[in-house]
Amino acid sequence: MNITRYRDTRGLDTTRPTFTDAVVKGIAHGGGLYVPEDLPAIELEEILALVDMPYWQRAATIFERFGVDLPGARVAELMRVAYGDNFDDTRIAPIEEVVAGMHVLELWHGSTSAFKDMALQCMPVFFSEGIALKQERGELTDDYLVLVATSGDTGKAALEGFADRNHTRIVVFYPADGVSDIQRKQMVTQRGKNVSVFGVRGNFDDCQNAVKAAFNDEAFNAELHEKHGLMLSSANSINWGRLLPQIAYYVSAYADMVTSGGVIAGEPMDVCVPTGNFGNILGAYYAKKTGVPIGKLLCASNENNVLADFIATGTYDISARTFVTTPSPSMDILISSNLERLLFELTGAEKVREWMASLSAEGRFQVDRETFGLMREHFIGDWVSNDESLGVISRVYDETGYLMDPHTAVAWEVAERLRDVNPVLVVSTAHWAKFGADVYKALSGLLYGDPLPADTAGLTGVELLGKVQELAEDAVVPEALAGLDDAEQRFAGVVDAGCDGVEDAVRAWLDQ
Repeated sequence: MNITRYRDTRGLDTTRPTFTDAVVKGIAHGGGLYVPEDLPAIELEEILALVDMPYWQRAATIFERFGVDLPGARVAELMRVAYGDNFDDTRIAPIEEVVAGMHVLELWHGSTSAFKDMALQCMPVFFSEGIALKQERGELTDDYLVLVATSGDTGKAALEGFADRNHTRIVVFYPADGVSDIQRKQMVTQRGKNVSVFGVRGNFDDCQNAVKAAFNDEAFNAELHEKHGLMLSSANSINWGRLLPQIAYYVSAYADMVTSGGVIAGEPMDVCVPTGNFGNILGAYYAKKTGVPIGKLLCASNENNVLADFIATGTYDISARTFVTTPSPSMDILISSNLERLLFELTGAEKVREWMASLSAEGRFQVDRETFGLMREHFIGDWVSNDESLGVISRVYDETGYLMDPHTAVAWEVAERLRDVNPVLVVSTAHWAKFGADVYKALSGLLYGDPLPADTAGLTGVELLGKVQELAEDAVVPEALAGLDDAEQRFAGVVDAGCDGVEDAVRAWLDQ
């Protein structure tokens, strides 16, 4: 069995963990991220052969090609758990051609109606497997506490994936005023004995910075170990266990594109991804590096357009940038953690350490000319305003009958602007019903800043979905979302931003 080892983007962690070890550890010592030492070279014939497999088998095949340190039969068993009847479409990640040359990869058929399910129905089963293996070998006695900062969809998907999973507990922190009513209710109604949820007074970056600070607090980590027999890990997209499932769905998507006639076998397709943390589009980059015929990677930003600016200029600068609230909150991120992995692949650990230190100290960094040129060989980007994104929802629905959420609308608009000769795969990251208020505004011809009409202003997020259906009669609401108003809300806690707020919340929960 060929086993891949992992290295650290900052070059400070020399332990060279295996896949399961990297998943359990989450983040490298010193703050860097794990990346594989070697990438497989996947031939076109192998990619096309995936068409005859169910999705769980496709994912298992890709994991084996990446040298996962588990027997093939066990990988297959775990993938059956990850990608089964917890998805509402047997294809798991279907592709729809909306107009000629413009295809949509629907990644929201999982239990939480968002693309995070693609990774977070998969990663937790491998996480638990990795802990069990380490305990069996006598390398570990503790279980793990997973801390998650979420801008919306990651939180529910992580809760759903880890709920009642062996050897784990999970606490999710979300910006109290920065998620939709439906996103909040999805999280605070989560079932499971090993889960907890807290709102944070602040934005997503405040949540993420506080969670990172807790990871780096040696005294807090020692307290968890000594008092509760727990170690910390992460389910955010910095964990390689989130990235590999994303690579798998891009490999799978190319096979489906060829089969449907969307692209000629061996010819490139472009991929347009709405992204804030850079993880989803990074999965497409790694798929391209393994051999998937992908042309340009189109990075779609909303008004928090730090990534589009970086790709255009080579300068990453948040020192004076104002955080903007948008109808695509999963992209409302200024610190794009996964960008570090791309920079490492382009230039190596020494410069990454320098740039990350500059970002931490000064809020900015600028890459050198050579690295900028290498990045531009793969990536181009653009951004879409709040009102433009709502206009796209209305226009595309009127023209095609296809209803999309605001994140997908951002990607659609950027794809239309930047597309060239290649067919484009637009990545759809959430079901429209996750963002009913903004979809209702879009279909009603309202702007993002306009208040909802008086007859809708007092409705819950779920009730508002019915109003959307009055405007789009063929629109379907997933069952899990339709029942949220009747579900018990188990978690009402809201804490101050900062490390102390996060740590005190965790202590109080564990001491119950």
